[in-house]
Amino acid sequence: MVRRRRKLAEELDDWETEFGKNRLRFKDLYYATKGFKEKDLLGSGGFGRVYKGVMPGTKLEIAVKRVSHESRQGLIEFVSEIVSIGRMSHPNLVPLLGYCRRRGELLLVYDYMPNGRLDKYLYNTPEVTLDWKQRIKVILGVASGLFYLHEEWEQVVIHIDVKASNILLDEELNGRIDDFGLSRFYDHGTDPQTTDVIGTLGYLAPEHTQTGRATTATDVYAFGAFLLEVVCDAKDTNMGSEYDEKEVELVLKLGLLCSHSNPRARSSMRQVLHCLRDDAKLSDLSPLDLSRSGMMFGVQNRFSE
Repeated sequence: MVRRRRKLAEELDDWETEFGKNRLRFKDLYYATKGFKEKDLLGSGGFGRVYKGVMPGTKLEIAVKRVSHESRQGLIEFVSEIVSIGRMSHPNLVPLLGYCRRRGELLLVYDYMPNGRLDKYLYNTPEVTLDWKQRIKVILGVASGLFYLHEEWEQVVIHIDVKASNILLDEELNGRIDDFGLSRFYDHGTDPQTTDVIGTLGYLAPEHTQTGRATTATDVYAFGAFLLEVVCDAKDTNMGSEYDEKEVELVLKLGLLCSHSNPRARSSMRQVLHCLRDDAKLSDLSPLDLSRSGMMFGVQNRFSE
């Protein structure tokens, strides 16, 4: 009995008096995941491991992220997720249901996304892939989610790690942004003060690696790389022959624009969303002097040669 109580023991810190309303019992999570069995492992990475579970009583399917003891961010990363997405609500964000702590173990509990991570559909065999209609739906969802983070929520949220492996697909194949462990947030109208270079190589904006300063423009850069990733080298053959050529061209152009080396040349997520929804054309974006090349972008309804 003593060993069992120790095994399921929990702890409570001061910060949890404000953010602890969604605290879940370790005992319930332990039984939901059948003791965190390997057969229920959904994935793993630098953050730790994620397990599938079913909550006792409600039968709700969940995903439990056990943050690694050796995680670089540790408790700070853990609290960041609770504070940020715990108070947000948007159909293109993975909802955080609650959390748990025990003896240095950090657990985050989410709605289970039955179709898993987007990257497996882009890089696995052709038998597991998405056609163009499904891909543009995911792109629209991610753009909508980022716009919410940058402009619609009560604070500005910089995700910092936008990439295909951090996009999960729900049962209807809607794209949902996941993993806010590196996110930063600040009041509208103020400047972010981050000075650390964090994120994933290949998605890091040049100015971020030089100054360590993460902004909404650095998220836009990562989103641009993400767009090119989803279309895959001009056109992924796994998309098949049924696709809208103009839509594919638009997404490629937006990907190049958003991932431009000059942050002033990038669009905002509001502008990107307008283009994707056909409320605006690329030519409607403000012309900017791309000083390094001397090119003008958006002057005509086409890309300058």
